[in-house]
Amino acid sequence: MDSEASFAALCGVSPAERSSRRQVRRLNRGGYRQANATLHRIVFTCLRVDPRTQDYYERRIKEGKTRREIVRCLKRYAAREVFHLVKQLQPDPRS
Repeated sequence: MDSEASFAALCGVSPAERSSRRQVRRLNRGGYRQANATLHRIVFTCLRVDPRTQDYYERRIKEGKTRREIVRCLKRYAAREVFHLVKQLQPDPRS
């Protein structure tokens, strides 16, 4: 895992460009299901207890986004944060 994008693809939260009349982007259906389930738990826990996440949710609802689209975005943000935490814990292979 060298980048956030590769980690997001591994977790199944990278956007896959597809279009239909109503929806332009969907989540990648591939990836490691347990990692995706973990991100799902993180997002829904944050929606219950984190004021920043609740404010973000309300703001996006006012913009006309659906709950599914908001959760997709929040999963991507959570994957980004988890990637940076994991990256800090990994030793540098070049050393």
